Amino acid sequence: MAQKLSQLTLKDAAGKDAGTIELDADVFGLEPNVPVMHQVVTAQLAARRSGTQSTKTRAEVRGGGKKPWAQKGTGNARQGSIRAPHFTGGGVALGPKPRKYDQKTPKKMVKLATRSALSDRAAEGKVVVVDSWNFDTPKTKSAKQALESLDVGGNVLVVLSQDDTNARLSFRNLPRVQVIGSGDLNAYDILCSDWVVFTK
Repeated sequence: MAQKLSQLTLKDAAGKDAGTIELDADVFGLEPNVPVMHQVVTAQLAARRSGTQSTKTRAEVRGGGKKPWAQKGTGNARQGSIRAPHFTGGGVALGPKPRKYDQKTPKKMVKLATRSALSDRAAEGKVVVVDSWNFDTPKTKSAKQALESLDVGGNVLVVLSQDDTNARLSFRNLPRVQVIGSGDLNAYDILCSDWVVFTK
């Protein structure tokens, strides 16, 4: 059961304590709704599908306009075209055509799934809040040292504001680190990550 967290130790980029921060129980203290998370993540993955697969029907395959042999008298079964589905090189019966896999998901359900995923990570103690990154210039080495100081490992999701350019450029080349804008936060990326790191 998810614990309702009220306070979390605030860290700086060096991994040292920098006070405490209040966590909203409506976001980080919910009982995770697993069915909703499953439905939202499934819809999210379905929307990523290109849907460009296509096969040709017998009408679209080149050739086959002439009747291959006479209707009667040959001893063979009657045929009208060598491009029928049962012929080699013929069209495909009921094959896939380009389509969209998008699913309509209510906004409230998407929000609930995101909050449930955050609550699940918070209950496991896998949420870290950093005061600020304070990178003077984009540098991957600084980003790597910062994560090591925070003692986070595995797949790490770093949530940044849109104007934190130096941090974004610093983290983006690190393996197993995903950088995401605060406005793009979603249940799938949270659940794929072992740790979620926010700035204050």
